[in-house]
Amino acid sequence: MVPNVVEAIEESGTTLVFTNTRAMAEIWFRQILDLRPEWTDTLALHHGSLDRVERDKVEQGIKTGALRAVVCTSSLDLGVDFSPVDRVIQIGSPKGVARLLQRAGRSGHQPGAPSRVTCVPTHSLELVEIASARRAAEEGRIEAREPLPKPLDVLAQHLVTVATGPGFREEAMLAEVRSTLSYRNLTEEEWRWTMDFVIQGGSSLRAYPEYRRVSLDDEGVYRVADPHIAKRHRMTIGTITSDASISVRYQGGGVIGTVEESFLARLKPGDRFLFGGRILEFIRVKDMTAQVRRSTGAIGAVPRWGGSRLPLSGELSRAIRDELDRAKYGELESPEMRAVAPILETQAKWSILPGIDEFLIEKVQDKEGHHLFFYPFEGRLVHEGLAALFAYRITRQVKATLSLACNDYGFELLSPQPIELDDALDRGLFDEQGLVDEIYASLNEVEMAKRQFREIARVAGLVFPGFPGMNKSAKQVQASSGLFFDVFSRYDPDNLLLHQAHREVLERQFEQTRLVQALTRIRRRRLIVTEPKRPTPFAFPIMVDRLRETLTSEKLGERIERLADQLEIEAGLVSIQ
Repeated sequence: MVPNVVEAIEESGTTLVFTNTRAMAEIWFRQILDLRPEWTDTLALHHGSLDRVERDKVEQGIKTGALRAVVCTSSLDLGVDFSPVDRVIQIGSPKGVARLLQRAGRSGHQPGAPSRVTCVPTHSLELVEIASARRAAEEGRIEAREPLPKPLDVLAQHLVTVATGPGFREEAMLAEVRSTLSYRNLTEEEWRWTMDFVIQGGSSLRAYPEYRRVSLDDEGVYRVADPHIAKRHRMTIGTITSDASISVRYQGGGVIGTVEESFLARLKPGDRFLFGGRILEFIRVKDMTAQVRRSTGAIGAVPRWGGSRLPLSGELSRAIRDELDRAKYGELESPEMRAVAPILETQAKWSILPGIDEFLIEKVQDKEGHHLFFYPFEGRLVHEGLAALFAYRITRQVKATLSLACNDYGFELLSPQPIELDDALDRGLFDEQGLVDEIYASLNEVEMAKRQFREIARVAGLVFPGFPGMNKSAKQVQASSGLFFDVFSRYDPDNLLLHQAHREVLERQFEQTRLVQALTRIRRRRLIVTEPKRPTPFAFPIMVDRLRETLTSEKLGERIERLADQLEIEAGLVSIQ
């Protein structure tokens, strides 16, 4: 699709090419530049890990019209207004209706000019997502922004921040906090716990002076009296956290941006990687800075940043199920649905195309073993939770080894032995009873909560990442937060920050609310189990996700190409020469 995107850019004035991840932005920037090397001075890259100076230069180039196109991420879809932009291209599904509209709105910022966005699918089934997103947008079905319920780490940081400045009186502060949506139901117990936490570190940290951050003065005002504590707090204000990042700098000087420490830890001196649209050679890490030089030849690795894979939103998931229901009855109203019709016809021929009142499970046997494919169409995070839950419920009754894989459309359970689906259904595979406890049991939830607590500890001020130029490594921060987690778990199990970590794992990692709703919906739908002779078009991308975890990129590409060719031949979509 790169030539098509290049053609669209050539037809326009200034174009923003949006991708959903920073890694994908790096790849698309390089591929466009490889096709049009003469665009070196008029094609730019913009994402949150690039140096601020570099990003400012790109934004100025858009404003003046000096740039033909910018490949970017969400770093340019909020709070910006560039009048020269007359076209937006979205690479892949937007994964949400609001995101599609927001990005479309970056174009046409002139009187009478329309906003428009061109979506470029990265695989066939994304045509369904794009058609569904447009229909949902036209019908005004846009995702609501749900606030976090009572994040006490943020409240603790706010109290210390105000105490570092003018200070606060308890009664007035409590009234102000409860006037906000997130804290409107804050209980007296939660308030008292948070105050005790910032005043003396809670029940577990009373003996340590550095956690006695706020004190009451003679005027009845809570303030931070220790200037050293105030200085440390000012250096850590903020609620956006990520894995520890390392600055990437040319050996001779200039800063390019930051990448996560976990990525650089896998590199050896001489390894090449793509960053900032440049092929770089890794030299060494010194004083939390990665030294690099420009390189040529093969691209090598592309950095991966945490949390980069966007799941389908709840609203778009519903829209997709509605669109597939229309397709089941031959209603192919949009050009995208007519283009993907052969794929959907093959799905219906080999299995079924599930309607809005149906839930599909496919049983497939091949050389790899016995597959069960489930299709809730609820998004990757919900499917990860459901896959782990179903695997736990099945193996609790019968000893079996299951491999799990999922994508935004469904998930797969793979076993060397046949999976007794009927028995599992009779034992309550779709039951909602005991859901939370079984999710805890089905996952390494304690380890996941410990990772989540790392973010909470930073925001709440338990962990100090270090002063500029003396930052702690990711291992040091992880060890510090992990120690707090273990101490609280053993000696202070009622610690509310600990409870918050467990709660956020369920909601952020698996969207617990949507997961429960999905189970309810599945129970109410008519169950259809088919036994195709081969993996169907719906199953194919799930298998690809599983193969991605076990094969190198070169072997994966060859395997996918071979599987895709076989699928198309068997479906009659191509002829054998």
